[in-house]
Amino acid sequence: MKRNVTEVLSDIAAQPLDIFTQRFMLSDDQFQSICQLIYQKAGIVLTNNKREMVYNRLTRRLRELRMNNFGDYLAFLKSDVRNPEWQEFVNALTTNLTAFFREAHHFPILAKHARKRAGGVYRVWCAAASTGEEPYSIAMTLRDVFGNNPYKTKIIASDIDTNVLDKARKGVYREELKTLNDEYLKKYFLKGVGDFEGYVKIRQQISEMVSFQYLNLLDKQWDLEGSFDAIFCRNVMIYFDKATQQTLLNRFTSLLKPDGMLFVGHSENVSQLSKDFYLHGHTVYGLTPARRGYE
Repeated sequence: MKRNVTEVLSDIAAQPLDIFTQRFMLSDDQFQSICQLIYQKAGIVLTNNKREMVYNRLTRRLRELRMNNFGDYLAFLKSDVRNPEWQEFVNALTTNLTAFFREAHHFPILAKHARKRAGGVYRVWCAAASTGEEPYSIAMTLRDVFGNNPYKTKIIASDIDTNVLDKARKGVYREELKTLNDEYLKKYFLKGVGDFEGYVKIRQQISEMVSFQYLNLLDKQWDLEGSFDAIFCRNVMIYFDKATQQTLLNRFTSLLKPDGMLFVGHSENVSQLSKDFYLHGHTVYGLTPARRGYE
């Protein structure tokens, strides 16, 4: 008889506490199964050199659930397509390396592009929000361009990892922000006191410019309205195979305004994947004339 998730979790809670100190075995078949599942769920391609990373991250889930082995964990996942553990599985295997104003050369280009807008709302989609540093960097850049009118900009920041989205919405960071200059730190952050000493929080004038939401880039439909002046999809496509990269770029073309800009990571080369974009600057792309609607 098939058991539901609640029954399985009840058995897990009865496991002895020494589960937290034991060493688990991850077989080749189990590792390959994990690789297939994360590819199906998130499009992430894992190679053999990621085996230790997979082990370390998922071991935390086994211990949290008081499970004895990876076989039980995989069976638990597959027991129900609506199992909430699927999201924890994706969260665990998603890489979230980020910083304020990372790849700093992009932000002056963004500011210059925004200044050329004659009117209307300047719309940006940050497709990998992580813990918020990137969308907040975009917001600070555009705040400098448009001044105190938050209605001149709309920034949508999405991610597949629900844990990092929760952190991003809070906008709280350790005070030692090496990639942020003192001017921005004083202008756009509140300094923590008392129990919050050593931390800073994004000011409301910046946080109100950003809307965070869950989004899986593999989903057939994205909950996104309208077109964008700029799309940031930086250091994301490196985790996908070529077919998935090309599919994403094709979908981006329909979401960009004719003169919109696509910002990618330093190791991502769009020109090798799509003829719809031309290189506008270092890892910055625009739509080709044909894609803009004229030859």
